[in-house]
Amino acid sequence: MEKFPAEEYALPFFREHGYVRKLCPKCGTYFWTLNPEQETCGEARAEGCATYTFIGNPPTRKSFSLREMREAFLSFFERHGHTRIKPYPVVARWRDDIYLTHASIIDFQPYVTEGIAPPPANPLVIVQPCIRLVDIANTGPTFGKYLTIFEMGGHHAFNYPDKEVYWKDQTVRFHHVFATEELGIKPEEITYKEEIWSGGGNAGPCLECIVRGLEVATLVFMQYKVVGNQFVKLPIKTVDTGYGIERYAWLSQGVPSAFHAIYGEILDKIFEMAGITHVDPDLLASVAKVSALVSLEKAAGLMEARRKIAKILGVEADMLEKVLSPIENAFAVADHTKCLSFILAEGVVPSNIQEGYLARLLFRRIYRLLRLLGITNRLYDIFDMQIRCWSQDYPHLREMQDEIMEMLHIEEEKFKETISKGSSLVKRITEELKSKGFKKVPVETLIELYDSHGLPPEIVKETAEAEGLTVDVPENFYSLVAEKHMQTRKATEEAEHEKWIEDEVAGLPATEELYYKDQYMTSFEAKVLKTFKNKYVVLDRTCFYPEGGGQPADTGFLMFDGRKVEVVDVQKIGKVIVHEIKGESPPSEGSVVKGFIDWDRRYTLMKSHTATHIVNAAARRVLGQHVWQFGTQKGVDSSRLDISHYRRLTREEMQKIELLANEAVFRNISVEISWMPRTEAENLYGFRLYQGGAVPGKEIRVVKIGDWEVEACAGTHVRNTGEIGFIKIIHSERIQDGVERLEYSVGINALKAVQRNEDLLWRVSEILNSPLEKLDKTAEKIVRDLKEANAERRRLIKEIARLESLGMSEKAEAATVREVSGVKLILRDFGEDVEVNRMVQTANELIKKDDLIVTIFYGADENTARIMVMAGQKAVEKGVDASEIAKEASKIMGGGGGGRKNFAQGGGPLKEKLLEAVKKAEEVLEKQLEHK
Repeated sequence: MEKFPAEEYALPFFREHGYVRKLCPKCGTYFWTLNPEQETCGEARAEGCATYTFIGNPPTRKSFSLREMREAFLSFFERHGHTRIKPYPVVARWRDDIYLTHASIIDFQPYVTEGIAPPPANPLVIVQPCIRLVDIANTGPTFGKYLTIFEMGGHHAFNYPDKEVYWKDQTVRFHHVFATEELGIKPEEITYKEEIWSGGGNAGPCLECIVRGLEVATLVFMQYKVVGNQFVKLPIKTVDTGYGIERYAWLSQGVPSAFHAIYGEILDKIFEMAGITHVDPDLLASVAKVSALVSLEKAAGLMEARRKIAKILGVEADMLEKVLSPIENAFAVADHTKCLSFILAEGVVPSNIQEGYLARLLFRRIYRLLRLLGITNRLYDIFDMQIRCWSQDYPHLREMQDEIMEMLHIEEEKFKETISKGSSLVKRITEELKSKGFKKVPVETLIELYDSHGLPPEIVKETAEAEGLTVDVPENFYSLVAEKHMQTRKATEEAEHEKWIEDEVAGLPATEELYYKDQYMTSFEAKVLKTFKNKYVVLDRTCFYPEGGGQPADTGFLMFDGRKVEVVDVQKIGKVIVHEIKGESPPSEGSVVKGFIDWDRRYTLMKSHTATHIVNAAARRVLGQHVWQFGTQKGVDSSRLDISHYRRLTREEMQKIELLANEAVFRNISVEISWMPRTEAENLYGFRLYQGGAVPGKEIRVVKIGDWEVEACAGTHVRNTGEIGFIKIIHSERIQDGVERLEYSVGINALKAVQRNEDLLWRVSEILNSPLEKLDKTAEKIVRDLKEANAERRRLIKEIARLESLGMSEKAEAATVREVSGVKLILRDFGEDVEVNRMVQTANELIKKDDLIVTIFYGADENTARIMVMAGQKAVEKGVDASEIAKEASKIMGGGGGGRKNFAQGGGPLKEKLLEAVKKAEEVLEKQLEHK
């Protein structure tokens, strides 16, 4: 990566205060210090530049709690001209490239940093809860250098070409005054280390602020865009600072770990729950001081890091492992449970996709750690403590407590089910690996088992090693998995198009969007700007709505030169709208055409789109605040809405959603649509705006349905909810883990759906010869009678099977009985009466009496020839494989078969080959026994 010249860091502040620039001989980086005798950069790191010297000896004027440090930071910058901004959500729903907020600058990317939208204030100060799951494996062992959830203090200034707020020199001065005057740290204790920062496609020089070995803040001067390996100057220069609020609190308290500083009583209670009562404070402090000297990334793993620390301290590595392992697990539990509380509180439902995947990963790691500590039964107690503690500063945690607890309960049950079912899957995979010559399970297989089946590597290890394969679980396994899922392309309101069509419309002016000026406009006149490929037409204006946001494109026709051409599709390419026509040749460029949309279709889609917003809000009111729109598709006959939810919807819940939705319809609520500056809309309505995904642009189109719902939306809508008429939910299903689909119709189509159900009821009423009002009682009686009849039928089949088995074992004429290599083979033709249950029961009765028996039963009904093979345990031990017999015999009949070694069945359409198939079955059996 390109390096910045020394003058980028040579600030007036350093000259004025007598700082000298030196090169660290350990890590090779330059740093600024007031101490001419300082040899290294002073940061505690693997290269051995320094150790933590603040533990037991804090450099601040007083001890600060996390809450006090947060307020000290915010108040300081408020006094120095910054506007305090509320923290953004930890789920970055305004971004289409990441799931979780991992830095304060994320709040303002890309729209503010790229000059698309103005910042909410300039300069501003914020303390942003951040989540970085790539550090998950290092959370406990590094004593707090790495956390999955932390609070980043950011004071940001956005400098435009015509207006500079402040830049590098003032940024450093702010930090220095905060550290020395606000916190009381001596100036000579602060080292500024030169670094290069790059991330999110931007870059710039930065200064890391080091105090007694601990990096407490990073001052980034974002001024470049990364293009390949080159830095290209940006028009906006952004001050992007990251103060570690937890690190500063840790520094001020001088306690052995950041977890002690952050969690206090919560950590003590977790220790107590886990029976960690005798912790040597001196040993813990000694380990903490040198923990940063060992990089877990560079060491072979945690055990290797532990051995290095033991060697430094002059203690036994095994003793250190025994003492530290439960403590570090308790550290991680404290961190992870807080992190998951924040994620769940923002409506993320644990699942196998997107941010839900990350929530599930976190839960399963927590559960594993609790198992190691022997306190899985305290899961809910720990979460309750976290919510009570942090809701003082983040009230939404308390508001979501019941939903958080219910999601945890369901996730725990799912995890237990996964583990119980996982053993057989792992056994099958280990057999496949062994057959291919593997001696150990590859890491890729471990990740695949976790990704696709939710099986933690520790569970895989238990089963696989019992089957003879070794399993080496990487120390950073969960970090590898998390990193794989942290960044991805999410759904947005904009569609993606092929490059060829983008090239065709390049350079054309933006199309005037008449459907936004008047959503009830049905016809218009426009000028043809371009046609291409004999079927695409670009106009200067249109009221044809292009496909987007789950709403299909309008259809209709264009009229020109006395001709009428059908419009079959409409797409928006950037700011240009392209109409696809069918049938005749397109109009000539420069000519004027008249356009007419299919109004009945459009009006139904408008009602469906507004109904989608209404149903989504109704679902949230019934099910809880965790409900978010996951996907949607509007249609004429019916529409669908996919929502996040952690279990199947009940009939009662669907009815409540439908009832509430129709109440909103009958209230005749006005639907207000306005374009608003992005920041203003977010401040006014919050991030619930982004139900349909990230919305690009300086301004966003806000659709507000009174006090019912507000969303950012590009679709067309009715003027008031009464126009919808009626909403009928006609179906629901679980389309994937954590996502429920609601299908519904509106208006006349909703009435037709009700009538279809009524017709069905009347038909059933006629069939059962029962009036509608008594239909439920009649159906209950029929089902009850059927159950009794089936029970009697099963009893009779079992009795017939018992009598037939007696006949077969005593009379050879009832079946063919012969001996094959010490195994008794019984063959019987069931003719056309091929009832599988009867065949199975008969075979079972025979094998109960002698498990050296093999039965081959067969027969043919009107369409299919069938064969069933069953073998007793002793017969299987002699080499009989029923699955192979059924499979080979079924091939003769033109079909397939299979099963287990002791039971299998098959068949095929070639009834005339049934006896040949039976003969093949006998041959396979004989070969199996001969081979044995």
